[in-house]
Amino acid sequence: MTNPNFAKLIRRVNWYPPYLGMGIRVKDYSDDFTRFDVELRARWYNRNLFGTHFGGALYAMADPFFVFIVTMGLGKHYIVWDKSAGIEFLKPAKGTITGVFEISPERLAEIRADVDERGKNTYHFEVDLTDESGQTVARVSKEVYVRAKASSGASR
Repeated sequence: MTNPNFAKLIRRVNWYPPYLGMGIRVKDYSDDFTRFDVELRARWYNRNLFGTHFGGALYAMADPFFVFIVTMGLGKHYIVWDKSAGIEFLKPAKGTITGVFEISPERLAEIRADVDERGKNTYHFEVDLTDESGQTVARVSKEVYVRAKASSGASR
C-alpha cells in the first residue's frame, strides 16, 4: 500500500538539487514503486580528474532507492533507515551509467512477515551499476534496517 506522499516525492526526485547538479535522473519506475531505473549521464561537471565519473555521483545515484522501495512497500506502520552502505569500483565509469533498483513484491511480503514476527531486522541489497555496453563499473551494497512502529498494528 503506497503512501500518496511518497508517490509525489518520487515524481519530484529528478528535481532534487543534488541529483540535478550531478546529472542523475530517474528514467523509469514501476507503477507499484518496486523498481526504479536510474541513470547518470557524463557531463563536464560530474567528472573527476581522470575524465571518468566522480565516485560520489555513482554512489549518490544508488543512495535512496532501496529505502524508498521498502518504505513504500511496507507502509506507514514501519520505520525504515539505511544502516550501512558500500561501493566497490570495478572499472572506470564513462558515458551513461545505469542502475536498476528492484525488490519484488514477494520479497517485500517476506520482509513484512519477518519484521512482524521479530519486531525489527536488517536486510541486504545489492545493485550493479553498468555502462552503455552493459559492463559493470561499480557494485553498491546497502543494509536497510526495518522496525515495526510501537503499537502500530503492523500486520494490518
